Parts: sequence; structure tokens; C-alpha cells
Amino acid sequence: MILETIEGPADLRRLTLAELEVLANEIREFIVNTVSKTGGHLGSNLGAVELTLAIHRVFDSPKDIILWDTGHQAYVHKLVTGRREAFSTLRQRGGLSGYPNRKESPHDWVENSHASPILSWAHGLASALELGFQPTVGASDSKRRIVAVVGDGALTGGMAYEALNNLGHSRRRVVIVLNDNGRSYAPTVSQLSRSLTRLRLNPAYTAARERIKELLRELPAVGGIARSSLLGLASALREVIEPHVFFEALGVRYTGPLDGHDIGAMESALANASSWNGPIVVHVLTHKGRGYGPAEEDEVACLHDLKVQMPVLPEALRQPLASYTDAFSKAIVEAARRDERIVAITAAMPGPTGLLPFQAAFPERFFDVGIAEQHAVAAAAGMAMGGLKPVVAIYSTFFTRAFDQANLDVGLHRLPVVFVLDRAGITGDDGPSHHGILDLVLTLSIPNMTVFAPSSPSEIPDMLDTALGLEGPSAIRFPKTPGPKRQPGGLGKGMKARVVRRGNGEICILAVGKMLQAVEEACAQEPGLDATIWDVRVVRPADPEMLEDALRHRVVVTVEDGLRVGGAGSALADAMASLRPARLPARVVNLGIPLGYHPHGRPEEILAELGLDAKGLAASLKEIAAAVQREDLLAGTAEGAEIPTAAL
Repeated sequence: MILETIEGPADLRRLTLAELEVLANEIREFIVNTVSKTGGHLGSNLGAVELTLAIHRVFDSPKDIILWDTGHQAYVHKLVTGRREAFSTLRQRGGLSGYPNRKESPHDWVENSHASPILSWAHGLASALELGFQPTVGASDSKRRIVAVVGDGALTGGMAYEALNNLGHSRRRVVIVLNDNGRSYAPTVSQLSRSLTRLRLNPAYTAARERIKELLRELPAVGGIARSSLLGLASALREVIEPHVFFEALGVRYTGPLDGHDIGAMESALANASSWNGPIVVHVLTHKGRGYGPAEEDEVACLHDLKVQMPVLPEALRQPLASYTDAFSKAIVEAARRDERIVAITAAMPGPTGLLPFQAAFPERFFDVGIAEQHAVAAAAGMAMGGLKPVVAIYSTFFTRAFDQANLDVGLHRLPVVFVLDRAGITGDDGPSHHGILDLVLTLSIPNMTVFAPSSPSEIPDMLDTALGLEGPSAIRFPKTPGPKRQPGGLGKGMKARVVRRGNGEICILAVGKMLQAVEEACAQEPGLDATIWDVRVVRPADPEMLEDALRHRVVVTVEDGLRVGGAGSALADAMASLRPARLPARVVNLGIPLGYHPHGRPEEILAELGLDAKGLAASLKEIAAAVQREDLLAGTAEGAEIPTAAL
């Protein structure tokens, strides 16, 4: 195999075009085989094979700086920069990241995998070079070039347009490779995207372009003037229907569109672009999922990301689990049937957030704004002020991008916008940029924001109905991992918490969201641990009955899967202090995610390492109970015994 001979980008430059075609096929087969076992972003990378090979043949990484937006389309880049042998560890604990990672290779620069910031990075790096400074990675050279690969819908984000404007104004030297596959997770949404799509599909342009190519091939000895005339005809034709006017109005040179699977054509265009003294867009058309039948046939997402198929367990070993996302998907459709004011908004993620059934049932009440979370939330504020009931469904990690709008456009105006934050808590294989551990801190920082945390998917219909009936903003946050199926008798109602078990009055555990299941399992593992357990359900405003009961215990333990600092535990402790300042228990212990950027791995692995699985919680609760008993032996000393650090 040719792939086995590729240890770095330099090895690509010795290959013929015919050998590169063979290599491209080998890479596709290698990625499909690996991702089928590890899970990961498949369609995007299958479409970027030839493009990546062309970039690495023209530019000299890491001396030349290659940036990826979004980072999940960089698998081929990893393969040709010396990480082939480690590729089987992709997205596994301790293995390769699914995104560029500076610890892995000097060829990787930006680890943030949220879409649309890379043109700003490119502007900043180009400015540093212009001012005579050099990054510490790669050979210092005044002629270093910066290449920003923008694709999978990243150009639909407003931040990308802001950066384009600054690049054009400053004339910084950046080669912008627009990897146009017409999609992010799903088909991209923007006027520019529609223009690009019209160009891709326009039969007159395509036929004329191919005819001009054919003429050039038939006239090998054509003179320079004649060749220029033919190319000028192609250019004139292109100007009628393509978006080059948009880029060049910003001061950014444009060339293309090119076949993103024609390595030779791309190499020529990239080489020419590299000599341009300013920002330039090289527009390439690629096919997401290329070369793999199931991806090409997936009309919705082109197998954007492939999930690992879990082994089928015997019936006796199966746990009754359900999907939070599916529960929300059904609940919002039912609610919308009852109330025509309900509308749904998402940011390029209708499938993953469960809104496709809503879109099918109520297309005129569904809004996919593209990768534009800030706009989504501000628009929701306007809809709410206009009398609608907007539900904004986004990933927890992407809520951070719209916090200003949630706080000042929604919160300040006390508008009834419902935020549904999917993938909350530790999400797993996508790493630090995708863990949803900030949403509790952020939502609890917004005055008058009601915050729901369902402990099972069965809780979601009631919580959604309750949230839709509120006069102010609310958030419902739930995890990616499946949850237990609970019977109606085991569900809460409205704004009330639910007592799960009564203890002996020593320890009260306030479990937030999915952590209830781990708490119940932990207490079952320690028969001597006679603790009261509450399913918090509503973090704010917390149920006064639950708070009063907690205050009657000697120690209160809060358990959450969000950041411990400033999270649910802090809010509940503050609520208890506000309710009965003189009756606070001797100890309030908050268990949650420590501050830090937590690497990728399976959620259960990460939670276990953090002591937040059933086994870890059982150990912490056992130590807390032992500390309470030691306090009894100290005959009422003022301070008592310290709770072990492991429990904090």
C-alpha cells in the first residue's frame, strides 16, 4: 500500500498523479475501516481527501501554517503527518483526538473545534508575521504562508464574515480554501450557500466549463493570446452567476470554483494563490461522503458522524434505557399541536437536536439559522416579544457562544424563551471543546432563569410543558447518554423536587439530572449508608420543601455533572442560606466536575476518573458518613472533623 509509505507531507511530493489517485482510495478505505470501529466524523473527511493531499503537496507544513475549520475534517491531515499507526486510537481515552491537537503534532495549530473562528486566527497569525514575529513551531521564515481551510458550513457563521472583512481591509496574506460541500451537519443555510449551490448545479455553467476544458485539451499548441481568450470566456461566464463579487467587494481575491477531487487542478490553483500578495479564496467543490455508498446515500447528513455500534446484550442483561433527545423530539411535536404559538429554532443541527419531526410537521414554524447561535437567540427574543413561544434547541457547548444574547436579549427583557440544551455534562469522545459542563454555571448566572435538569427522559414532557407556561426564560439541560425509563409513579411534577428515599437524618443528597441514577447505585453499594435522596429536578428556583428537608440533616451533599465551581451545588447552597441563614447544616459538600479542560474518552470512563460514577460516589459518601461519626466522637467541638479531600 502507498499509504504505508507516507510518514510525512514530503512523501506526498514524490508521487505521480496516478499514484495519488490510488492513495486517495486507500485513505478512504482506511478511514471507513477505522471510524467504523472508533466512531467519528466520516462524511466530511471522505470528501476532503484529494483537497488535503493537494494542500500538503503545495505548502510546506509546519513551516507553512495550515488551519482547519471545522477541525473534524482533518483526519486525512493526521494520516499524512505521521499519525497513521496511532489512528486506531482515534477518539479513544488516551488516543488521538478527533480534532487537531498540538500535543500530537507540530502540524496542528488550533484545537478549538467550534465552527467559524479560523479566519480570525488566520488574520491574527498573519498580523504577527507582518510585524516581524514568528510562532515557536515550525521553521522561522519571513515567507511563511498561512492556509485556512474553511468547510462543512463554517462560512455560515457570522464570525467568519467579520474576519473576511478585516482580512480584506488589512490585506493580510492568507490563502482561504473554501471547501464547499454544501453542508455542515445538514445542508448549510445562508444566502451565500444558496449562491454556491446554484453555481454547483447550474447546467449551463457546468456544460460551458467542460466545453472550454475540452477545447483547451484539443488545442495543445494554442497560443497565449488564444488561451487567454478562452479562459477569459470562462471567467466572464463565471462572473454572471458565481459569488466572487461577494468576496472581492470585501477586498478578498477569488478564484474558482474548482473540482475538489482533481488534485492537479487544485495544486495549480493553490500554487498561484500562494503568490498573491493579500487574502485570496480558492473555492473548491467537494462531495461529502465521497467513495462510500452509505454516506453518499445519506441525504440528511452524508454520515457526518458515525456512531460505534454497541454489542447486543442478552435480554436478561439489558437495562431499560431511553434517549433524552427522542423524548424531547416527541414532546415538542405534541406541544406544538396544542399551541400554534410554539416555534423551534436550531443552529445547523436539526437532526442531532431531535427537531426533524417538528420540521416535517410544522415547516413554517421551524427555523434553522445555520451556524449562528448568537443570531438564533436574539431572533428568539424578538419572536417571544412578538407573541410566539420560541424553543431554542442547541448543544450545551454551543450555548456558550450565545451567552450574551441569552443574558441581555432574553434575560434582561424577561422573555419566555425556552432553551433546550442537549449533550449537557461530560459528552465523551469529542473532547474539551464539546463537553457541556458550563451550561449550569451560565444559566444560573442569568437572573430569573428557571433551570430544569431531568433525571430521566420520562421527565421531559412535563418539564417542557411547564417551561412553556412560564412568563420568563427557562432552560432544560440533559445528556447525550441514555437515561433510565421511569414509571409514572417515579416522576416529578411541575416545579417540585421529588424525594426518592428517606434516610436517618444524617446525610441528605441532592442529585441533579442524570446523576440521580449514579447516586442511587452508590447508596445501594453501601448498605450502611442511610441517606436521604432528592431528585432536584428544578435547580432554580429550587423547591422550598426540598431545601427545608435538607436543612434538617447534618450534611448536605450535592451531586452534578457540570462544573462544581459556580454550578448547581453552589446555587443550592445559596438557596438554603437564603431560606434559613441560621439553620445551615454543619457541612455542604458539592460534588461535580473540577475546573479544567477534560480530554476525550467515553463518558463513563471520564466520570469514573473524576470519582463521579457509582463506585466513586459510594467511596466519597462513605468517607462523608465516617466524618460525621467522628464528629460525634469529638464531643461537640466547634470545628469537628474535616471531610476528606477526596469527597470535595
